[in-house]
This record gives sequence, C-alpha cells and structure tokens, in this order.
Amino acid sequence: MENPTEQSSKKNSNVIYFLIAVVIALLGTDVYLYTQKNKSDEKIVYQNDEKTRLQTELDSLEAQIEQVNAGREKMTAEMQAQNDSLKTKIKALRSELAKGKLTFAELTKAQEDIKQLRYFVTKYTADIEELKKQNASLSTERDTLKSNLATVSEKASTLEQQNQELDNKVKVASALKIGTANVVAYKIKNSGKEVEVSRANPTEKIKINFTIAGNSVAEKGLHDIYVRVIDPTGNLIIPNDSGIFMADGQDLQSTYKTAIDFRDDGSMYTIDWVNPAPFQKGLYTILLYADGYTMGKTSIRLK
Repeated sequence: MENPTEQSSKKNSNVIYFLIAVVIALLGTDVYLYTQKNKSDEKIVYQNDEKTRLQTELDSLEAQIEQVNAGREKMTAEMQAQNDSLKTKIKALRSELAKGKLTFAELTKAQEDIKQLRYFVTKYTADIEELKKQNASLSTERDTLKSNLATVSEKASTLEQQNQELDNKVKVASALKIGTANVVAYKIKNSGKEVEVSRANPTEKIKINFTIAGNSVAEKGLHDIYVRVIDPTGNLIIPNDSGIFMADGQDLQSTYKTAIDFRDDGSMYTIDWVNPAPFQKGLYTILLYADGYTMGKTSIRLK
C-alpha cells in the first residue's frame, strides 16, 4: 500500500504531464493558425498581384488598339464594329477588376476573357495593318495614274497646240493671194459703152483686174472677196450697205463684197466698183481680202 507521500508525488506528475500536453496542443494550434494566415495572406497578395497584371495587360491592349487606329485609315464597317466591340470588352473587364475582392472563379474567368481578348486584338491589329498596306498600294497606284494622266494630258495639249499651229499654217497656205493686179478708170457714155479715162472728173467706175497665184491646197469653188477702197485723203470709203468681216485677226469694215469662182487655172478676174460719190484727184488704194487674210493690194492715180 502506497504511502501518502508517493500518492502526492504521482498526482503532481500527472498534472505536469497534462499541462505539457495542453501547452503542446496550444502550440500546435498557433502553428496551424499562423500557417493558415500566411496562406490567406499569400492568396490575397497573389490575387492583388494578378489583378494588377491583368489591368496592366488591359492598358497594353488598349494602347495597341489606339496605335493601329492612329493612322486614321478608313475602316470598313466590319472593322469599325470590331473596334467598338473590343473597346466595350476592355471597359467591361476593367469594371470587373475594379471590384474589391475577386473570388478564385472570378479571377480565373477574367484571365480567360483577357486571353481571348488578346487574340482578337492581335487579329484586329493584323487586319488594320493589312488595310494600311492596301491603302498605301492604292495610293501608289493613284499617284501613278495621276502622273500618267498628267503626261497624257500634257501630250494631248501639245498635240492640240501642234494641230492648231498646223491648222493655222494650212489656213494661211490655202488662202488666196493676188498674182497680178491693175486698176482702170472708166466713164460710161449714154450708149452704155465704157471708155477708159485717166482723169478724176469723168470717172464713174473703176475695174479691178487681178489673177490668183497658183495654190494647190486652196479650196476650189466660190470664195468671198472683200474690197476696201482708200480715197486720196486716206479715208476708207464706206457705203450705206457696208459690212464687217474678219481678216488677219481683226474686224474690218468693207467698201464692197463680191465672190469669185477659183479654179487654180490662172484666170483673170474683174471687180467693177462704182463710187457713190464723185472721184477726186489723187491716189486710190485698193485692198483685197479672202479666206480671213489679205490677198494683196493695188492702186490707181487719177489726174
């Protein structure tokens, strides 16, 4: 049978062992709680770091979209729709990431959405770059066409000028020119017979006799002939039925107008002209015009 001293010592030992067990249990609990806290802190840190990374990637994707749009290329309707869709998705993901805390599932979904968004932004960027290349090619073709058109226009203008010059040369070459010419004054007897005179007083009419120089390019047939008679005082004789014609690039008033039938055969032509006023002493100058140019001139002096 144990004595009281031994029983007391045994009880003390049991208490010590119990206290040791309690201390060990408490220490274990503290270690567990500390470990769990560290894991929770690590998880929070991981989530915060991942949110920051995803937000940074959204910034990068948005900057990439703005950069490819900086060229202000004219986008197709489909590309404009893609551009608007991508911006809308970025805005929605920013809103999700701006929440206080994300669950693991929400964070995983955001990662997957951004992954898909990255694919679409890359494709959209490639499409825009291809559009820029096509536009650059079209611009080059347009500039080439403009250059070719300018060259063709310049050639056409040169040809037109050459044709005009050639046409003018042809007109000048085809204009009738006087070969020989003389003027004779006449008086008319009561019988109607014409008598050649040299004095002004009896003169009633003059005859302008001329031939046309040979001209193979001149048009055969009727040609209008305009006559201008300058009296001894230097004035143009202008009858009431005087008309206006153009010759040598200017408008002129005529004294008389008639026509001849040109055959390029050396024929002699005669134009009769009666002065509406009495003839004066002195030199009368007669100028003939046809086909827009001066044919030539002749004169007669009346005593």
